[in-house]
Amino acid sequence: MKKKTMLSRTLSALTLAAGALLLTGCQTNAPKRDLHAYEAASPRSIVVVPVVNKSLDVDAPNYVLSTLPVPIAEKGYYVFPVNTTKMVLEQEGFYEAERVHEQPPEAIAKLFGADAVMFVTINKWDAQYIVLSTTVTVDFEYRLVSKTGEELWHNTQRMQYSPSNSSSGSALGMLISAAINAAVARAAPNYMPLTVQANGIALVSGPNALLDGPYLREKRAKQ
Repeated sequence: MKKKTMLSRTLSALTLAAGALLLTGCQTNAPKRDLHAYEAASPRSIVVVPVVNKSLDVDAPNYVLSTLPVPIAEKGYYVFPVNTTKMVLEQEGFYEAERVHEQPPEAIAKLFGADAVMFVTINKWDAQYIVLSTTVTVDFEYRLVSKTGEELWHNTQRMQYSPSNSSSGSALGMLISAAINAAVARAAPNYMPLTVQANGIALVSGPNALLDGPYLREKRAKQ
């Protein structure tokens, strides 16, 4: 009876220890953010300027730019139409995204009557082929700057995807399938799902996402 009691206590202790380890493993140690400037500025409207491209794909900036308004609007901000924004900037003589990013944010915000300016940079947008696998990677940097020129928020997000081989046949068949999947991914990599997912984490749901905007807070207050 005594041995059973000791065994029971030992098992209980091990269970508690395992539970503690599990909880510790689930904890996230995201760096603490200084949000005083962001909260003080309390922007309602955001203008998203053309995206700087550090990749080799000349079409990447337009693809990325088209995916940004929805998640920002979902967080409760008014977003100026990106195509109209680009056209207005071109009329002002700013045809290259790099030149736009070099301008004082105060001037850009004043041009549109916006409370803040969103700057996005593509650091990586490529597909690398290694043996029988292709890895598609996107890497973005985001900056939100107030109409007074003060940086309110900064974030980065990197996503990767490698097509899986779903073949359940012979080893040769699996190799052929893997080679085909890798070749297709390399020839026509699908960046958009990764881009949408990256924006969702960076802007909406991640630990360093944008603060809830006024329109989202108002919507929740009415519910």
